[in-house]
Formats: sequence, structure tokens, C-alpha cells
Amino acid sequence: MHNQRVCVIYNPAAGQGTARGRIPRVEALLTEHEISFDMRVTERPGHAIELATEAAGSSYSAVVAAGGDGTANEVINGLMRAKNADIDIPPLAVISVGRGNDFAYAAGIPSDMKAAVAALHDGVTRPIDVGFLKGGDYPDGRFFGNGIGVGFDTIVGFEAAKMKRIKGFAAYVIGALRTIFLFYRAPTVRYRYAGIDKTEPLIQISIMNGRRMGGAFHMAPDADIRDGMLDLCIGGSPTRREMIGLMVRYVKGTQATSRHIRMGRTEAITIESPDGELAVHADGETICEAAKRLDVECVPAALQTIVPAHAVE
Repeated sequence: MHNQRVCVIYNPAAGQGTARGRIPRVEALLTEHEISFDMRVTERPGHAIELATEAAGSSYSAVVAAGGDGTANEVINGLMRAKNADIDIPPLAVISVGRGNDFAYAAGIPSDMKAAVAALHDGVTRPIDVGFLKGGDYPDGRFFGNGIGVGFDTIVGFEAAKMKRIKGFAAYVIGALRTIFLFYRAPTVRYRYAGIDKTEPLIQISIMNGRRMGGAFHMAPDADIRDGMLDLCIGGSPTRREMIGLMVRYVKGTQATSRHIRMGRTEAITIESPDGELAVHADGETICEAAKRLDVECVPAALQTIVPAHAVE
């Protein structure tokens, strides 16, 4: 990106507002690496979608999502909106100033700010898949970069977001414990993918393009963001005690050894709840609290991302 201009879409609310104080540092790093840039600071939810769509139609050599997973999600949606309008879109870069940064982890983008800016200067581009969902509050669809949570982990995210003084992994752990003891129930769910059609009580379904959620929970440890497939982690109806044990396995990525877990891989999946009990998030952003149906598919090689040269084998 040397001697080319990039558009930095910066979310000052990322990391529960801690990102605002990092703007001077990010600007200094970009200047240090001789990267010409325009800084666009978001003002409200959804603003990054608009800014990314606008930037895609300009002459930028890259669009940079500076924030957390939610910011990356909005920028992805803006770029895909432009792409679907037959606009040639620039590559996506990420500077992580948020909490979980799971999308960057999946894409091979460093979480360290200095390393991420260095990659923007002398890195290479690689294609990534994105996911696309229809349902809940998005009947016309929404894209995602890292993954979707249905059920338990969505409610955990709701609980973690309520914590103002506790951040990061600790917030998700406490949120998970609160969910287990206050909101724990496995609704009946029908799911269909790759010739499988089952109806059973499920505590959660993770539909992953990446490998990790919440900064530490490896819901799909073998997932590859470039393989044209979505990885599934489907949880049955364990007891509260068993669910606490499963949390430890999620951190280690060993949950497939549990009798309550089904792992899978598919290009598309449909999930239905006759009672409309599907609480859903995509990349940590709320999709709905009570949907009846969700249709999800993989869009292979939808975007180009900028990664360090050493990340390419």
C-alpha cells in the first residue's frame, strides 16, 4: 500500500469506548509507515456500512476496518453491498482496537496494531469467504465474516454486553455463567444441512466461517475461512453441570469429544424453531432475539484481505 491512499473506517465506540483514545496512536503508526490515509470516524450503528459502500466506489487501494468484530462486520457488509452493485471493490484490511477480534484471528491478520499497520504497508492479499444469512430482523439478508451464534452463546453475548467494568474474556465467562443459571433451556429446533434433517432440543448452534468466538471459545477449531464451507458446532441438551464442563472444552477446542456435541461442515444450513425462539448474533451483532427461521450460506472467495507476507505459505 506504499504511496497509495487507504480509507480507515474507525469506530471510537469499539472496546466499550476504549478505542477512542487510540486514534492518535493509529494515525501515528500509519504516518510512520508512510501510508496516506483518510480517517472516517463512525457516529452511529450502521454508519460503517455506509462509509464502506462509499469508499468502495472511490479510488482507495484498501478499506481498513479499525475497531472490533462488529466494525469488521459492518465494513464487510458495505463492501459486499458495493460488490453486488457491480462495483470493483478494494481489499479489506483490519486494525484491531476492539475486544474479541475473532475475525482478524480467522483471517490471519495480526491483533497487534503495529503489526497490522505493517501488514497494510507491505503485506499481500488473500481471498476469504464470507457468510450470508436471512432471517430475524434481516429478511433481506446480512453478511458476516467470522460466525453466527444461535441460542446459548447469543444470550451469553447479551449478558457480556451489560458489563461496563468487566471486559474481554472475563466478561464472556461471567456472561456464560449467568446464562447457565438464569436463562438455561434447550428449545426444540429443526436443522437441515448436507442431507441431514433433524428435530431435537438444542442449547446452541454455532455456524462458523472462522474458528473462535468471544476471544477465547474455539467453536470450530478446524475451520478455514478460505475453504468455501461453514463449520458447525451443534450442542444438544446437557445439564447445567455438563455445560460448565463444555465451556472448558470450548476454550480448548476439544468439545467434539463430548456426547452432547455434533460437529459438521456444509455450504448451507436452515434452522427453524416452531415457537420462534431463535436468539441469533452475527459477529457479535444482534440479528434477533426470537426468530422462527434462519437460512445461512457460504459465499466463497467473496473478498480480498490484506495479511502479512509471512502468513502466505
